[in-house]
Amino acid sequence: MSRYTPVEFARQIGTGLLSFPVTHFSRADLSFDERAYRANLNWLFSHDAAGLFAAGGTGEFFSLTPAEVDRVLRAAVEETNGRIPVIAPAGYGTAMAQQYCQAAEAAGADGILLLPPYLTEADTDGVARHIEAVCKSTRLGVIVYNRANQRLDDVALARLAERCPNLVGFKDGVGDIELMTRIYARLGDRFTYVGGLPTAETFALPYLEMGVTTYSSAIFNFAPRWALDFYAAVRARDHATVYAELKKFVLPYIELRNRKRGYAVSIVKAGMSVIGRDAGPVRTPLTDLTESEVAELAALVARIR
Repeated sequence: MSRYTPVEFARQIGTGLLSFPVTHFSRADLSFDERAYRANLNWLFSHDAAGLFAAGGTGEFFSLTPAEVDRVLRAAVEETNGRIPVIAPAGYGTAMAQQYCQAAEAAGADGILLLPPYLTEADTDGVARHIEAVCKSTRLGVIVYNRANQRLDDVALARLAERCPNLVGFKDGVGDIELMTRIYARLGDRFTYVGGLPTAETFALPYLEMGVTTYSSAIFNFAPRWALDFYAAVRARDHATVYAELKKFVLPYIELRNRKRGYAVSIVKAGMSVIGRDAGPVRTPLTDLTESEVAELAALVARIR
């Protein structure tokens, strides 16, 4: 059972940087390497974070079976041992998303990240009904991920907020500044707002001005101290430091990430390898960085270690 009410959960995740740990796979057969995953969590959370997304996007939720998601989630709950909130994934169609929510409650998760439905396109009304049905299936606080085919405008989101008290978070993966402004103007502090664009550090400073107080950092996986220092500079509105770090590391990192679709996840696992904390390869349909690209990444990481 969660230690937080939905409101307490939302308040907590808005207090600091959020982590999206990778999921460790064996190089021999791509099976979930639970021992390595648990060991890595203990290293990772010797650094402060406000929340952990277990088996999320960077954790390759899309390639995990429901049984594997449950194992990853239970391992995260056990290893964090109440130190920080553990946020479970839910996704695919409505019925499956509800099952993921029920499994998350049984595993002791503290909240839900509702990822977009798989494949099918849907109108706003249908998306809203999907989200409402998922929210009403769980007692946990829910963060909706506004991305891909799960997009809501300010009007639809306000209606959902009225109907679903446990819908407490909004994660933006679209990057529509006008829409984000409309949402915050209409809903204010009804939600905790989370930056969810790829390599969220790039957008952190301007998004802070729109009420987005936190973001999920994939870079935290392999450079946690740097990620926390960068987040502190953002919250302090230290423009000089933020732009110096963007120029030195983040923007070249993005250039490498953009070489292939799917590298937003692959580059993080490559970063783990670079620092000597190998998490194994990605699963298909993703592809790993080439040896030369890993060498380029290693040179970049050396700039911030």
